[in-house]
Amino acid sequence: MSIGLIGKKVGMTREFLESGQSIPVTVIRVEKGRVLDVITKEKRGYSAIKVGFFKLKNSKVTKQMKGYFAKKNTEPKKILKEFRVENNEQYKEGNELGLEIFKDKRFIDVRSKTIGKGFAGVMKRWNFGGLRASHGVSVSHRSHGSTGQRQDPGKVFKGKKMAGHMGDKLRTMLNLEVVKSDLENNLLYLKGSIPGSKNSTVYLRESVKNVTRKTIKERHEAKVKAAAAKKGKK
Repeated sequence: MSIGLIGKKVGMTREFLESGQSIPVTVIRVEKGRVLDVITKEKRGYSAIKVGFFKLKNSKVTKQMKGYFAKKNTEPKKILKEFRVENNEQYKEGNELGLEIFKDKRFIDVRSKTIGKGFAGVMKRWNFGGLRASHGVSVSHRSHGSTGQRQDPGKVFKGKKMAGHMGDKLRTMLNLEVVKSDLENNLLYLKGSIPGSKNSTVYLRESVKNVTRKTIKERHEAKVKAAAAKKGKK
C-alpha cells in the first residue's frame, strides 16, 4: 500500500491544451499531511506511518486526544490515517507530506462520498419500471410490487432492491487522469467528474492498477510527431 493524501473538492472547470482541446476537470485542494507516528515491525508486526490531516479547534478535541497530540508535539488534526509502507526509515515524526507525492503520477485513484439524496422510491433508486398506469392498478403506480414468497421461506431475502436511503455512500473511481498539478496553491486537476458535492472530503492514492493507456497530452504529442515524420518523408 502506498501513501495517499486527503483534500477537498473545490468544483469543476475546464482546461485548454495547446491543441485547443477543452477538457472538463475537477479541482481538488490537497491538504498537507503531518507524520504523527512511525510504526515499526518490532512494535506492531508491520511497518506503517500515521498521518494527520486538517486542523482542528482545541474545543472540539477530547481529553484523551489532547494528551495524544501534546505528546506528539503537534496541533490537533481532524482525520488520522494510517498508511502501510515497506520502507518507513525515510519518514520521521513531524515530516509534512504534500502534493509532491503525485509529482510524476499520470493516473490516481479517488475515493469520496456520493451526494446524499434522502429517501427514494424504487423507480428513482433502482430504475424500476413501475406498475401499469391504466386499468387494474390503484394508488400504487410507482410501487415495487411483490417482495417475497409465500409461507416457504416466508421472508424477504437480504439485498432485495427496495425503497430506501439513496446516495451518501463511499465510492472509488480508478485511474483518473492527472491533467495538471499546481504545487504552489496545492491544487490538483483531474479529468472528468468525481463523486460528492463541493467541499466534500476526497481521498487520493496512487493508482492500484497498472495503467498502460496514454494521457491526452501524450496522444497529442504522438500525433504531432507522426505528422512531422510523414511530412519529412514527403
